[in-house]
Formats: sequence, C-alpha cells, structure tokens
Amino acid sequence: MDAALVNPFVEGTLHILDTTAGVKVQPDSPFLKTDTSPLGDISGMLEITGDLAGSAAVSFTEYSILGIVSAMFGEEMTQIDEEIFDAVGEITNMVAGHVTTKLAEQGKKVKVKFVRVCTGPDQPIAHTESQSPVLAVPFKTTLGKVVIEVCYSG
Repeated sequence: MDAALVNPFVEGTLHILDTTAGVKVQPDSPFLKTDTSPLGDISGMLEITGDLAGSAAVSFTEYSILGIVSAMFGEEMTQIDEEIFDAVGEITNMVAGHVTTKLAEQGKKVKVKFVRVCTGPDQPIAHTESQSPVLAVPFKTTLGKVVIEVCYSG
C-alpha cells in the first residue's frame, strides 16, 4: 500500500487529537490486519470514493475515548453514551476532511465521508473490499490506544 495514501490518515489523526483535545499521539508499528475483529471498543467508519475507492476506520479503546472526550469537553466522561458516539462521529468526520484535503493536494479527486459509529466486540469492522489488504496503524497516546485502519480497493 502506498504510504502517500495512508499518511493523510496518520497526519489527520495526529492533528485532530492534538488540536481538539491536547492529546499527544505517536504512531506505532503498522501491520496488516487479517480479520474483521475490531481493534478498539468504539470505531468511526469512513468511505472513500472517487479516484480512489476504499474504506477506513478510526478505533478507540474505551479508556482512550473517555479521556479524549473528557479533554475536549472539559468535564469527566465515565461511560460510552450518546455524547461519546457523537464525539467519535465528529472526530472521524474531521479526520475525513483532513484526508480529503491532503489527497486533493496529491491530485486525487476523492470524497472521504463519515458513515457510522460501531461499538462493541461483536461489531465487525468490514471494509469495502474483503480481498484487499487492510493496513492498521496503531497509535500510543497520552490517554490510551487509538488505531486507524485503511483499505483501498484494487
């Protein structure tokens, strides 16, 4: 998978979490994901269309998303509820906007859009093309683990 097509997701996540919640993020070693099991407790799903087609997910552990949203809202969040769902959607949507802009700067006409939030261990993260490789990029943060998955068709 071309790093130039994955880096906007990494940069977007770093930027969004830093500016919205003051969370310092450091990428860890990427790996190829071989199944549809979620790599977090709650995930925002993205669809990629246009010159490139595919999907992506931004997944958070319960600990990390509660810490991130607490920092964003300035109040302690203690459980995954509707506010957390909305915040995951907003974070994922901001990452989508960043990725769309960065890929456009590379000359790619794409639309990256937020699709839905998935939560729980029984919610598979199914990408648009089951035969295409899924690159997972884990992040260590000051508030726990975040993982981005990117899958481009063909």
